[in-house]
Amino acid sequence: MALFGKKKEEKAACGCNGGCDTGVKAVAGTSIKSIKVLGAGCKSCHEQYQNVLNAVAELGIATDVQYITDMEVVMGYGVMSMPAIVINEKVVAYGKVLKTKEVMELMK
Repeated sequence: MALFGKKKEEKAACGCNGGCDTGVKAVAGTSIKSIKVLGAGCKSCHEQYQNVLNAVAELGIATDVQYITDMEVVMGYGVMSMPAIVINEKVVAYGKVLKTKEVMELMK
């Protein structure tokens, strides 16, 4: 029995059928109500935020994108590697900057 009730990790949907941990999880087939980019305010985090904005614009998604740098809020999502992307309150990517096309794949 786990003392602190560790969360069960989900594996990424990729070519290896979940055998690797890329830090990216697909949310395909869901309607997007909210998108957040979690970061520390560094260059990489700003770049990720811009790539998410570009993806939202290209896909024509009508939602606001929030850029959150408050570390208490970031830690509330259990994210230790930034930047991170949260779609519909679910962490779908973390630890690396995704290109616009990669972000678009997460949103389709």
